[in-house]
Amino acid sequence: MNPKPTSRKPLKPAKWNNQRFWRTTFFIILIALTLTLLFEQGPKPPVIDLATLAQKINAGEVSKITVNGNDLKIELKNGEVLAAKKEAETSLSETLTNYGVPTEALTALPLEIKEQSGLNFWLSILIPTLLPLLLIGAMFWFIFRQARTGVNQAFTFGRANIHLFTNFKERITFADVAGLKEAKKELEEIVDFLKDPKKYQDIGARIPRGVLLMGPPGTGKTLLARAVAGEAGVPFFHLSASEFVEMFVGVGASRTRDAFNTAKRAAPSILFIDEIDAVGRERGAGLGGGHDEREQTLNQILVEMDGFDQGTRVIILAATNRPDVLDPALLRPGRFDRRVILDLPDIKEREAIMKIHSKGKPLAPDLDLAKVASRTPGFSGADLANLINEAAILAVQEGQKAIGQAQIYESIEKVILGPARKSRLVSEKEREITAYHEAGHALVSAGLKDADPVSKVSIVARGQAGGYTLNLPLEDRRLKSRAQFLADLAVMLGGYSSEEIIFKDITTGASNDLKQASRLARQLVTRYGMSEKLGPQTFGKTEELVFLGREITTEKNYSEKVATQIDEEVKKFIGRAYEKAKKIISSNRDALKAVAKALMEKEVLEQEEFYAIVKPFKLKPVRV
Repeated sequence: MNPKPTSRKPLKPAKWNNQRFWRTTFFIILIALTLTLLFEQGPKPPVIDLATLAQKINAGEVSKITVNGNDLKIELKNGEVLAAKKEAETSLSETLTNYGVPTEALTALPLEIKEQSGLNFWLSILIPTLLPLLLIGAMFWFIFRQARTGVNQAFTFGRANIHLFTNFKERITFADVAGLKEAKKELEEIVDFLKDPKKYQDIGARIPRGVLLMGPPGTGKTLLARAVAGEAGVPFFHLSASEFVEMFVGVGASRTRDAFNTAKRAAPSILFIDEIDAVGRERGAGLGGGHDEREQTLNQILVEMDGFDQGTRVIILAATNRPDVLDPALLRPGRFDRRVILDLPDIKEREAIMKIHSKGKPLAPDLDLAKVASRTPGFSGADLANLINEAAILAVQEGQKAIGQAQIYESIEKVILGPARKSRLVSEKEREITAYHEAGHALVSAGLKDADPVSKVSIVARGQAGGYTLNLPLEDRRLKSRAQFLADLAVMLGGYSSEEIIFKDITTGASNDLKQASRLARQLVTRYGMSEKLGPQTFGKTEELVFLGREITTEKNYSEKVATQIDEEVKKFIGRAYEKAKKIISSNRDALKAVAKALMEKEVLEQEEFYAIVKPFKLKPVRV
């Protein structure tokens, strides 16, 4: 049986204390009001003075007087009930005699003396006195409790806010993680070591102490870490690296020691540190030098990972999507010496991921997840989970009982571009310009052999786009050729060329296309070495300011003469693509007009509809 990890009594947050204080105060006031209402005698009768009472007795109007302490209840012969108060230290008979009531009238008058009960007596004294005291006491209790909580937090400031995963009802295993075969194979060794370390120790093998999960956002790094814990069945501690760092120097190092000691006491166990680049960035590159709090925290992590004994069964899992900024000391053998790469899923893996996320959801018979997978290249696992959820929401909004193909396709465009803005008012002239613009993109794409096929053309505004042409590759690819890049450039300039040819003018609708085309053309020259004139070399060294966490400067490692040549090559790439787009559109103006007319009528053209329109014009795809 695995030893139980040490537990701490968690501090209750201030918000909870506030709620309890006001709840307690509310109950005290409620009880006081209830007691007051309980002992209050219904509606009060009219009050008269003793002189009036004496007059009524002399007139023979009084039938009975009830004395309760200093309170008098007077019942008249006509059924009316009155109230009065006698003097505190004087008897009623003496008082009425002083007011001129004859002895004979007093003798004939029925008098009933009631003794005040002890409860009523004490309540009449304590409630007005104790209620304010109770409120003041509750207020002081709350203030002192807040102060005591602050003291406790001061003593626990150096402890890590570590979380132990105990929700085994949501236990995740490798079967719940689609794809990532190589990554799961790497981690199966870790699971096997935690289950049976003896067979590794007998042969002298040493399992890595640290495993670094690297991959783009949304590829399942955290999910895979939870799957390791689910497979191994050991305590799984998790926290974010940003929780180590505080404004006070030394707190991060203290929390690091506390987190590692907690994991050691619960061994065999797993300690998962998410987004480790928050503290694991390369030292000496930021502000503050060696005394920086973040760097001291990193130093402590390095020391703790070196301090593990060979027999210590604690595995450190860490995740990051920025492995390029991590300190080399963190990645050396003996620390995070095993690196697991998580890539974006391919078409088969995307289909498997969607099957997992669609479990428990009603699916329409026409839903083909294989077709959906072909329409989602570049989607991560998180994107696909969001896609299925958006489709489910859309199905509910449309009154459907199951998720169909139409809802999935609509959700793909919503995830990529944003929701449709059908209520946006657009003039007929702008609709025509947008239709020819998107028709230009689609026609150039259909006229180039190396361009991706047209999947959908729409003039319905989505997000910031007034319209869009969706081009999707036939298959997943990791590499892209120069011819494919040049075809992409021509497609980007198809809308600009179409506007110029049809309307003899250009609009701001092509601004984003020009931006993307300029960026791609410069990358062909400076990053990919695809310029015939400048040859196979790269230009410019990108430097990163670590404390800002993003690339903001580029070192110019070339001369002014080369800079001029780079500009000329970029211009040549764009000019060549522009001429090719103009040539395709000029030689197929009838096809362009047919596509634009169909867009004006239907607003949306699917892949089959678009190619059915251009087929009669016998468009012959060419190379750039």
